[in-house]
Amino acid sequence: MEKRFFTIGMAGHIDHGKTSLTKALTNVDTDRLKEEKERQISIELGFAPLYEDNEIQISVIDVPGHERFIRQMIAGVAGIDLVVLVVAADEGVMPQTREHLDILKFLGVKNGLVAISKIDRVDEEFIELVRDDILEELTDTVFEDAPFVLIDSLSKKGIEELKELIINTLKEQEMRDAKGAFRLPIDQVFTVKGQGTVVRGTVYEGTVEEGQTLKIMPKGIEVRARQIQVHHKSAGKAYAGQRTALNLSGVSKEDVERGDVLVSSEHFLVSKTLDVAIRVVEDLEHIVKQRMPIKLHLGTAEVMGRIVFFDRNEVKEENGEILCQLRLEEEILTKRGDRFILRRPSPQETIGGGWVIDPRGDKYRFGNQTIEDLEKKKVGSPKERISAVLMEAKSLSLNELIKRTSLDGETLTEHLAEAEFVLYDGKEYTLQLLIHSIEEDIFDKLQDFHHLHSMKIGINKAELFQTMQKRFPKALLDYVLENGITNHLFNRKGQFVSLASFVPHVPKSWAKRTENLINELQRDGLKVRYLRDYFADSGIPENLEADVRRFLEDAEQLVQLDEQFAYHGEVFKQAVAKLRSNTGSEFEVGDAKDALELSRKYMIPFLEKLDSLGLTKRVENKRVWKN
Repeated sequence: MEKRFFTIGMAGHIDHGKTSLTKALTNVDTDRLKEEKERQISIELGFAPLYEDNEIQISVIDVPGHERFIRQMIAGVAGIDLVVLVVAADEGVMPQTREHLDILKFLGVKNGLVAISKIDRVDEEFIELVRDDILEELTDTVFEDAPFVLIDSLSKKGIEELKELIINTLKEQEMRDAKGAFRLPIDQVFTVKGQGTVVRGTVYEGTVEEGQTLKIMPKGIEVRARQIQVHHKSAGKAYAGQRTALNLSGVSKEDVERGDVLVSSEHFLVSKTLDVAIRVVEDLEHIVKQRMPIKLHLGTAEVMGRIVFFDRNEVKEENGEILCQLRLEEEILTKRGDRFILRRPSPQETIGGGWVIDPRGDKYRFGNQTIEDLEKKKVGSPKERISAVLMEAKSLSLNELIKRTSLDGETLTEHLAEAEFVLYDGKEYTLQLLIHSIEEDIFDKLQDFHHLHSMKIGINKAELFQTMQKRFPKALLDYVLENGITNHLFNRKGQFVSLASFVPHVPKSWAKRTENLINELQRDGLKVRYLRDYFADSGIPENLEADVRRFLEDAEQLVQLDEQFAYHGEVFKQAVAKLRSNTGSEFEVGDAKDALELSRKYMIPFLEKLDSLGLTKRVENKRVWKN
């Protein structure tokens, strides 16, 4: 059986015994700082190993309870799998207890236990009163049906019972995703003499190995995991759910800070505009107004920004979910489904929390349509999310799809194998629906073009794609066109594209006149009149001359010698054959005049035409036949 890794958190009001309980459970004093020992309160997150066997490894985070250290509290709780809510028997539920409960709810922590601490300070009757008080406060929270354990950290009453309960609960729980890309939000940065920069955090997902190349985001600094430690012991690997310290090469302590994220891939998005679903606390002290400043706590990051509503201008109280947007002052690394907390910067209070619907939000109009669109984004299945992203972007690589859908590579690949998705150019995905749409668009454009320009062999490819490239990537247009050519829907001759079924032709209204023109030209043989006279005599309008001339040339019925003269196609071929048979490998102008019995006014443009067609090559005053 694969080993699983979990991190649990201690939460609760200041001075309710969280650190003492952690020490009783682990024999580790997590108050390391001199100031913490002097003031007897936790300021920074404390960590300790709780339990390990062949099946699981459990670490503990001791979360500061004082309201001034709420940032550290959120940073700690954001990465935990189970919470032990510590409530002192002699005080009961207090303000920070309630705020911690709100934060745990918004962060989506689903597993909890309640430890009533300091039971030696009160009698049994008072404990029952405190228990009833706690039960009332825990209604509609993760702790509503949580088991209670009575403990006293000094006398060790209930400690083993609590430890056993934690272990058994986690043995029944699924661990975090160890298969996805590695992500570790950094909550501590320090240096070790002779070793360099060390970062610490809880592995959110994935695994990391010694020697692996990583990136610190959102700064984009490339580093290498020189050494990995779990609870001060060297480890070749670290897994999702573990408290981990990584010694990094390629970066100094000054370049890294709490809130940065260590990742192993480019799949994660860095963004300043997040589409989110939020809930607010039940007892809002102040109204939340449109575009008011907020402080976002996501993972271990803390970023200032503003909240933007699309269906209201303020929130006084709200029981349901609100779909809105966060516009941040700094970039943050996140993905769909990430949980966060929102706090008011002044006066400081927790406003609410929620989860990221789309880490790549856009600017939307105020109104119901935006709310409907966000609702669709929110509830979409993996396949619907892939389709929606591709419908918007038209074409994306697998890496880009991972970023934009916030789905892991395995899930994506599984869905992308279905018929509605198409891989082209070996690396880009699109929708079969879009391919059909582009194909129809090309078909309609070609049909319209052929109707207006029936004498042309087709439309220039660049002209065909000109308006379409505003909506679709050129590579996708090329793919659809080539696919259509393979399937005999389209045809291409040089840079010109046509429908495969199309045959260039003169419009019916001018067909007879064009036939008369070409017959006249053939009758006149090599001693033709000016070409414009043939057009005038046949009654073809001047504005059609160029198109008719080009059509006859493409059909090889007419060969234009120069701006003035042209021969019938068959007459020209016969003249070339006669000249070749009556001259050697090379000849002069006089030889040609004798062979074809032509004056200089026809002979010179005729010979220059032979040169331009590559039939002959002029060398000084002679011409040489080419093979």
